[in-house]
Amino acid sequence: MQHAVGAPLPPPQGPGSGPVGWTHQAQHPGPPGPPPTTPPTPRGWSGPAPQHAPVPVSRETTGHIQLPPGGPVPLPAPPAEPGTGSATLAVLLIGPAGAGKTTVAKLWASRRRVSTAHVSLDDVREWVCSGFADPQAGWNDHSEAQYRLARRTCGFAARNFLANGISCILDDAVFPDRPVVGLGGWKRHVGPGLLPVVLLPGLEIVLERNAARSGNRRLSDEEVARIHGRMAGWYGSGLPIIDNSTYDVETTARVLDDILARSIASPPAW
Repeated sequence: MQHAVGAPLPPPQGPGSGPVGWTHQAQHPGPPGPPPTTPPTPRGWSGPAPQHAPVPVSRETTGHIQLPPGGPVPLPAPPAEPGTGSATLAVLLIGPAGAGKTTVAKLWASRRRVSTAHVSLDDVREWVCSGFADPQAGWNDHSEAQYRLARRTCGFAARNFLANGISCILDDAVFPDRPVVGLGGWKRHVGPGLLPVVLLPGLEIVLERNAARSGNRRLSDEEVARIHGRMAGWYGSGLPIIDNSTYDVETTARVLDDILARSIASPPAW
């Protein structure tokens, strides 16, 4: 075909023949043809065309898993077996520094027959690396804001675990005489089904355990005594209290499970 000099050329006639970014659309697409049975021979290949077996699709392959959203945690149903059994629970273990909260919570979570997660508020607070506001340096607006943020993050985690069938035990040094770090915030962030239990051994035990700590988790004896004294306010609060002064960790975890079973049957008013 001859074209006059200067006359516009006809548009490209095949896919991929136009400029970059241009998509060719056929005016009258026909039915798709059968797929080629033999792949094209690679450039430079001197032998027969290689045969490619179809790639099997594994039944184990996973894609995007849609997770249920986490909502407020309701009160659990009473278990049909001794202890907490297979009940899905949200637990808050309260106590002073050195009470053994984290150790007991981890053991209780690991010994359950159902999936159970442990979330420590202190661990979540320390996710902040640069600019961490250590309450030991003084309680101020900065440290309070980070505490509130960590508690809210723990609440999100607990609700999401529960929504996906995984129990959750949280631990925190909640003061009975301080609304800022009180139970109200935990209940607001987790839900009415949160079960609080207080772990409160004697002062001499707390001092001994604190002395074995290192880093910023170790407090002065004066600070430990002050915190322990304020925790005594939980007596008479109606919350279940475990004095684990003479218990080892395994015994304390077993007592905790028994108390939680009773709390499910008759939730504490708080």
